[in-house]
Amino acid sequence: MSGLGPTLKNSDYLATTMLDRQDGAANTAKYLSGTPLEGFGLDRLGFRHNGADYPLLRPRYYNVPHLTTFAVQEILERAGHTADTYDTTNLWGQSLPEPPPQGDYRAALLSTSFIWTERDLRHAVRWIAETYPGIPIILGGQYSNLKYSSLMRSVPEIDYIVRGDGEEALPALLDMLENGGSPEAVANLVYRHPRELLGHRMSAFRYLDLDAYPSPMPKGSWRVIPYESMRGCPFSCKFCSFPAASPKWRYKSAEKIAADWRRYADESGASYISAMDSTFTVPPTRLRELLRLLPDVGVAWEAYSRANVLKTAELVDAIAATHCQFLSIGFESMSESTLRHMNKKVTRKDNLRAFRLLNEGGLGYRCSFMAGYPGETPEDFAETRDFLAEEYAGHFMLSVFSISDETMPLWEDKEALRIKVHDPDDPDYSWSHIGMDVHTARRLNHSTLDLVRRVNERAVLRLWQADYQHLLMPQLGRWDNIAVEKAVERIGMAPRDYPDAAEAVPYIRNQLDALARHGVSLYPDTGAFTDRPLFHF
Repeated sequence: MSGLGPTLKNSDYLATTMLDRQDGAANTAKYLSGTPLEGFGLDRLGFRHNGADYPLLRPRYYNVPHLTTFAVQEILERAGHTADTYDTTNLWGQSLPEPPPQGDYRAALLSTSFIWTERDLRHAVRWIAETYPGIPIILGGQYSNLKYSSLMRSVPEIDYIVRGDGEEALPALLDMLENGGSPEAVANLVYRHPRELLGHRMSAFRYLDLDAYPSPMPKGSWRVIPYESMRGCPFSCKFCSFPAASPKWRYKSAEKIAADWRRYADESGASYISAMDSTFTVPPTRLRELLRLLPDVGVAWEAYSRANVLKTAELVDAIAATHCQFLSIGFESMSESTLRHMNKKVTRKDNLRAFRLLNEGGLGYRCSFMAGYPGETPEDFAETRDFLAEEYAGHFMLSVFSISDETMPLWEDKEALRIKVHDPDDPDYSWSHIGMDVHTARRLNHSTLDLVRRVNERAVLRLWQADYQHLLMPQLGRWDNIAVEKAVERIGMAPRDYPDAAEAVPYIRNQLDALARHGVSLYPDTGAFTDRPLFHF
């Protein structure tokens, strides 16, 4: 069982608006009922291209395989085990679930990579225990890597947790369950033991040689394939537990990455790679080799980077020449004080330089920020708010700081910054520190998003676009697409900006005029649109 977690963090900002993921159409109908725009829907926006009419908000014509799912499938098959899969999104009650598979199962495997609270993990584990009673439950992935000790104490249904690399540990554990033996002989394992005070023991810990081990290959044809090129992280940002899950930083060579991507293109038909690493553009020696090798591979890609990597326009151009389409960068803050509290090892000057190089260059990008990091005051956050409102251009994310677990290095500052969690079952929404509490941070987050939407013509929140194709209008350039997304965002968020729908009507019409200047029209109904594919990435 693997897949996404219960929701997108910060998605509550879209609640009650036309862009709400679940209820957007119903919210629109209710909001505009009785106004001259009654019957309007974002799904009626469209454009003409090469003689055909296309919806502006087109659902993705392609699926992306889930990295954990196909990686575990390949691990099991290579070891001679068979398995059925079940998507964890069925557990969260957001849509009608698919019926769970049935069979004579010997074990249940749960990936925790996209679970971030113990409450949700308990729900998943207990669902497994009730649906498949009597079989061992085995956990792996980021969250259980970090919380293995407390989970073994608080969730008695868990039998085993695979810590760290599972490529060799998981097959060895399944062989032990099938044939007998001692769990102590299985590396990277946490297992129950009644004679221990804590109720569990840990076996020896071993690291996998990532360069020597085959990278997983999804079955079938896939246009987009997610990719992992490293484990662990060389940095020590205090808000991130990533290094704790894999303390030893390891990475695949540029040669292996290039060979893997060629194989994905040749065998799966992939034309786009989504690198999932915390930062793909380090170390510098590997990046230089990638700049040499990837242009000839010919596969488009996106990845995460750090601001202080992007130091010259020549480097940005060289990255673009490798067919990179998009970089995501965690700026986190524009306050020097807050960046120091984070131990980010990046300065405001680094962030400004990276932004200006990307803004002037040919790469797509998204920069992410947060509100409320421990020690940050509203006055500190104002530096981020003002930058977003007055200078920033392009896609951005602004999140509320969240406390995910006790392994975050920020707890070193617990006393100095007076960090407190008031509800252990819901740490994301119950914290406070010397600078502010979570309620203040959420207000600052929402008010800043509102401000940027109103006053900045070239900054677009990257939150509602996940279900749609990118670019919305692939025949237009990047900044035209930003302008189109800006108008859609302003229309979609009108219920938040104009509680009185009558006041919103002229505002929405102004945004429809802005869309018309880019070739977007309001069609009588959705039946006018073609089924012919039109997509970029």
